[in-house]
Amino acid sequence: MEHKIRAIRADEWEKVRDLRLAALQDPAAPLAFLETYEQAMDRSDDFWRERASNGAEGVWVKQFIAETADGCWDGTVTVLVERPQDEARFGEPATVEQTHLVAVFVRPEVRGTGLADELFRTAVSWSWSLEDPRVERVRLYVHEDNNRAKAFYRRIGFVPSGAKSPVPGDTSAMEVEYELPRGAELSI
Repeated sequence: MEHKIRAIRADEWEKVRDLRLAALQDPAAPLAFLETYEQAMDRSDDFWRERASNGAEGVWVKQFIAETADGCWDGTVTVLVERPQDEARFGEPATVEQTHLVAVFVRPEVRGTGLADELFRTAVSWSWSLEDPRVERVRLYVHEDNNRAKAFYRRIGFVPSGAKSPVPGDTSAMEVEYELPRGAELSI
């Protein structure tokens, strides 16, 4: 099945919401997301409209999706721009101009097809294309027990940075930071 990888549009807030709800119903959701299905269901339409508007704008946030020819969204990744002067959104504050990949999801029926590779290629390419700020690294956090995700990140070229952060709401668990420094190549 062919997919087009593209940025979302602001008026697609219902599809943004529906894909997020699908992601939160995935069996790996407790390890992959800091939000539950119930919490997301309680969010207002205005919340989803704002989220889509911000993700479409592409100044400090950019959301990419994988879309089939018939309009089905099968995957997503969101890129957050982080600067040293910004407050940390999660984990350690930025020490360099960087982007942070979050909300990664690919529907189970299309996993293993290279779709995640394409989403990451697009997200990282967008990160490197920024001129102000000029991004020095791309990072992400992954739950220490999410072995499937950790294997994927390593396979495509991300490496553990050594930084860890307690999982919000569960300080017995840790999120591990992975990074791709500028000049490093994705292995896809």
